[in-house]
Amino acid sequence: MNGQRGHHAGPKANSLVPAVGAFVLDEAGALLLVKRRDGGRWALPGGAQEVGESVTAAVRREVAEETGLSVEITGIVGVYSDPHRVIEYPDGECRQEFSVVVRARVTGGVLRAGDDAVEARWCPALRVAALDVDPAMRRRIDHGLHRREPYLD
Repeated sequence: MNGQRGHHAGPKANSLVPAVGAFVLDEAGALLLVKRRDGGRWALPGGAQEVGESVTAAVRREVAEETGLSVEITGIVGVYSDPHRVIEYPDGECRQEFSVVVRARVTGGVLRAGDDAVEARWCPALRVAALDVDPAMRRRIDHGLHRREPYLD
C-alpha cells in the first residue's frame, strides 16, 4: 500500500481489485502479522482475490503463502470499500480500496515468512500500536480487536 493518499485526496481511481485480509488471533491473544515486501510495513496477511476463487479460498491461500499456516474462517471483521481511499502504484494504476477482512483461526502449519512477506510473526495486541502500519490497515486491525459487529464501508 505504498503511496496511499489520505481520505478525499489524490488522484481518481482507475481500477478496482477485490482483496482479502485475515485477522487471526492465537490462544494468548497475539495477532498474526506479516511485514510486507512491497513497502516494509506490517499488515494482516492477505492480498488480491483471483478469478475463480471465493473470498474464503483466497484468504486460506494468502495466509498459507505469506505465513505457512492453514486457517479456517470464523467470522467477518468488515468490508472496506471507500471510493476516496485510493492506492497509487508506480505503473500509473490508482486502485480504489476494496477489501474483505475475515476472522480466522489456525488449524495447522508452521509459521514462516513467504511470498510477499519478509517476516511473519505473532504480535501481542498491546504491541501492535508501536509497529509501522499503514493507516487503512491499522483501522482494520483496530476493528478486529475492538468491534464485535462487522464494519461495512
